[in-house]
Amino acid sequence: MKVISVANFKGGVGKTTTAINLAAGLKKKGKKVLLIDVDPQANLTQSLGVLDTIEESIYTVLHKEAFGEKTKITDVMITASGLDIIPSSLDLAGAELELASVYGREQILSQLIKPLKEYDFVFIDCPPSMGMLTVNALVSSDYVLIPLQAEFLPLKGVKSFLNHFELVKKLNKQIKLIGFVLTKYDYRKKMNQQVKQELEQEFSEELIFKTHIRSNIALANAQQKGKDIYTYDKNSNGAKDYKELTVEFLAKF
Repeated sequence: MKVISVANFKGGVGKTTTAINLAAGLKKKGKKVLLIDVDPQANLTQSLGVLDTIEESIYTVLHKEAFGEKTKITDVMITASGLDIIPSSLDLAGAELELASVYGREQILSQLIKPLKEYDFVFIDCPPSMGMLTVNALVSSDYVLIPLQAEFLPLKGVKSFLNHFELVKKLNKQIKLIGFVLTKYDYRKKMNQQVKQELEQEFSEELIFKTHIRSNIALANAQQKGKDIYTYDKNSNGAKDYKELTVEFLAKF
C-alpha cells in the first residue's frame, strides 16, 4: 500500500481534480484505490456528488479515535462513481481545535490508515493550509504529490508549502516528494511556459511530471455532475491527459 497526500497551499490548483481522476485512472488499470477527503471544504466529497447524502464522515472517526473510542476508518466508507471514498463534511472544520490538546494528535490518521492493507494506493486530498489535518495526512503518507496551476501565485504557494514540508519530515522521515503536476495548462500562454521553466530550474527533472493537464471545461463539468472524467467524457482532453498521467505515475513505482 502506498499512501499519497495531494497537497498545495493554494486553492483552485487542481488538487481535488487530480486526486479523483488519478484514482479513477488507476482503478481502470486494475488497482485497488481509496480516496480520503480531509479538507473541511469537502470539495472531493462534493465533486463526487455525495456531500448531501452522507450521514458520517472522516470527522466521525477522527473524533472517536482522538478521544479513546476505538473505531475503523472503513466504518464511514462509501462508494461513488465506482471509487471507494472516506468523505469529508463541514463538521471537520472543528477538528483542528479538537485535536489541538490531544496527545499524539499528529498520528491519529496514520493509526486509522495502517490496517488498510488491501489497497494498492490511498490518496488523501488535503486542505490548502498546514494545519493539523494536513500534518496528519503527511505523517500518514509515503509520498506527497503537488498539483499546481502554471502561474506565479500557485508557484509561490508551492515554495511556502515546501518550507513547511521540511518541518513535517521530522515527524515522518520516510515521506518523499513524488513530483509536481502542472494543471490548467495552455501551451500557448507565455506565463505557463515561464512557470514550467522556473520549476525545471529549481527542481530536478524527475520531479516534474511530463504530462501536463490542459485547460479543459469537461473536467469542471464532470465535477458538477459528480463523476470522474472517464465516466463523464472518456474522449475529452481531460480524460486523455489523466490517462497519460496515470501511466507516468505508475512508472514511478
